[in-house]
Amino acid sequence: MVTTARTELDALLSRHVATQQQAERREFDRLSGGRPVVLMGAGGLGRRTLAGLRRHGVEPLAFVDNGPGRHGTTVEGVRVLSAAAAAREFGRTAAFVVTIWGAHNRHRFAQSRDQLRGLGCDVVFPFPPLFWKYADALLPFYLQDLPSHVLQQREEVRRAFDVWEDGASRAEYVSQVRFRLDADFDGLARPVDHPQYFPPDLFAWRDDEWIVDGGAYDGDTVRTLSQLYGSRFGHLLAVEPDPGNFARLQAVVEQLPPDVRARVDCRQVALGAEARTLYLDATGTAASAARTDAAAGAVAVQAETIDALVGQERPTFIKLDIEGFEVEALHGARGTIRRHDPILAVCVYHVQDHLWKIPLMLRSWRDDYAYFLRPHNEEGWDLVCYGIPRARLARSTR
Repeated sequence: MVTTARTELDALLSRHVATQQQAERREFDRLSGGRPVVLMGAGGLGRRTLAGLRRHGVEPLAFVDNGPGRHGTTVEGVRVLSAAAAAREFGRTAAFVVTIWGAHNRHRFAQSRDQLRGLGCDVVFPFPPLFWKYADALLPFYLQDLPSHVLQQREEVRRAFDVWEDGASRAEYVSQVRFRLDADFDGLARPVDHPQYFPPDLFAWRDDEWIVDGGAYDGDTVRTLSQLYGSRFGHLLAVEPDPGNFARLQAVVEQLPPDVRARVDCRQVALGAEARTLYLDATGTAASAARTDAAAGAVAVQAETIDALVGQERPTFIKLDIEGFEVEALHGARGTIRRHDPILAVCVYHVQDHLWKIPLMLRSWRDDYAYFLRPHNEEGWDLVCYGIPRARLARSTR
């Protein structure tokens, strides 16, 4: 298993950077055959794609959307058609680019591909090759970035393979590298069954857990914690900078029993490597993201380090899902991680290279941990790196 996965990784990384750069510039044209474009998916990604195309003077023929309420309407001046109507009008003359990719649904690219091909559309492919062609307007976008960037970091990518403790993690890692290189949606595994951040096969829960919930959002992790363990925890520090999300988080906490509520501390701050002012795209959604510059509409927020927030306490569990600021937050938690051996559950899907940079960084600090990689959503979303102190590993993994 190890040999097979390593051999596949070595093959993926054996490509020349210059050859890859040429391929990524040409892949969209190769796949589309020069046809005009129809975008399948008129949601956020479809609108983002439309804006990027228009920056290059490219106008799609139409949107396709499976929401009946959108049929016959326009989005940013572009017609929205049903799949059947679009197939009748453009099935043999357009390239259908699937612009559906989101963290909170069960959709997979194969579903749209099969639907369109079943209706007679003969050229169907996912959005990444289009993003590679128009990279200046469309990339980076979460883990999506130019494939050649992976090859430029190939030595780190190779070294990170050896971080993972088990065959499932190594296989997932290779498939995620391949996804970044080839947009191979079909090669990604289905999500694991256990709840995100709380894998019972990796560690046993303790009733005195002292938890840092970095990116507490609207209380979703608080709800999961309550469903799984009820009042069985010692303390929860819930950190969320977005004002709208923070209000919803507080509302969730207010509904907890008084004895449980007394052990939850909500802080409206961002997490970083140092105390400073950051600027937040405060969308009131799971995608609210901090930035270092004061862009139009951004809200100023104070960033603090985890080390400062926990003070003299002894956290046993740190979860981070903070829209790309995970590396900075980890640097701000370095003292806590070194002194107190907390379990770590860190998202590695917000930036292309977090897949290898974060586990390599953590192992350089703590080589006495076991590291695992688990997918909790479809097509690369909610991918979590778990770092478990060996003394806390579940018996089945020792």
